Amino acid sequence: MHLIIDGYRGDPQKMQDVEFIYKILDGYPSQIGMTKISTPHVSKYVGSKPEDWGVSGFVLIAESHISIHTFPEKFYINIDVFSCKEFDAERAIKEFKQDFGLTEVRSYILNRGLEFSNYQQPSLALDSASSR
Repeated sequence: MHLIIDGYRGDPQKMQDVEFIYKILDGYPSQIGMTKISTPHVSKYVGSKPEDWGVSGFVLIAESHISIHTFPEKFYINIDVFSCKEFDAERAIKEFKQDFGLTEVRSYILNRGLEFSNYQQPSLALDSASSR
């Protein structure tokens, strides 16, 4: 399951707060029943265009990853929650909207790896027969 959130007209103070974004990434995996396997990595980016600067953060979870990219000058944020495990996407959207004071959110859910849950190990007889 891959939740993509585009958030608009949020709180620019929160969007530029490296420590705030770190805390969200540090605590959020356990809130949605995921297993954090790294500490969050959060960096401030200053690009060639002043309006393109922002903060990006990423945390690895056993189920995949969560990332946040902010653009405070544009009052825009992009959030991805990518997991091979189901989670409550509506709750996640609501919480991120509240955390960043977003007034508008567009979200997309991609169901990925659906065949993984039905995957069966090929039998050795079939493997050895096909290699002849």
